[in-house]
Amino acid sequence: MNMAENMSIFSSDTVWGILARFGVNLVFLIILVGFIYFRYSKKEKFLFTFFLIGIVVFLVSSIMKRIDIGLGLAFGLFAIFGILRLRTRNFSIKDMAYLFASIGISVINSLGMLVLPLIGILVINVMVILCSFALELFLIRNMFMKHTIVYDDIDLLLPENKSKLLADVSAKTGRDIIKVKIRKIDFKKETAELDIFFKE
Repeated sequence: MNMAENMSIFSSDTVWGILARFGVNLVFLIILVGFIYFRYSKKEKFLFTFFLIGIVVFLVSSIMKRIDIGLGLAFGLFAIFGILRLRTRNFSIKDMAYLFASIGISVINSLGMLVLPLIGILVINVMVILCSFALELFLIRNMFMKHTIVYDDIDLLLPENKSKLLADVSAKTGRDIIKVKIRKIDFKKETAELDIFFKE
């Protein structure tokens, strides 16, 4: 079987075509959810949700394509379901982004309608994976943890004592404090509530 025939099978709506696209979809779901999302979030409780939604969206999109239902309507229904229904499960914005990515690549992988079906879908999936990975790396390098503390040396809160304040708070907390933000000062007790920022 030559390459052209392989491509036509991949883009076809036969059982073998759907299974071939399903295999590609599953591989990229594993990379996106299992290797990128879980590695950086450590939230195993959402793995089941992301995988199952990605799989079901792929299969339902494939069926809807066969019965000539508008793809825009199908994608809109899946997105609305994901955003509205799963907001009650205390998803963070980042979790919702991964949910939307899982839905998105599953819908794209169910199409098989590009000029170069296999290569085109692989390129789109790789783009999603690389962008997700790059954004995670950027987030790690620029993410700060924040804690609120009660500080008892309000003399160091003067602007000219900024470096001394950072050094003192770092010594007392055992953290490399990057930034300090004053929340409230109690002059009677000579204390202040500070937000301290440091890399995890």
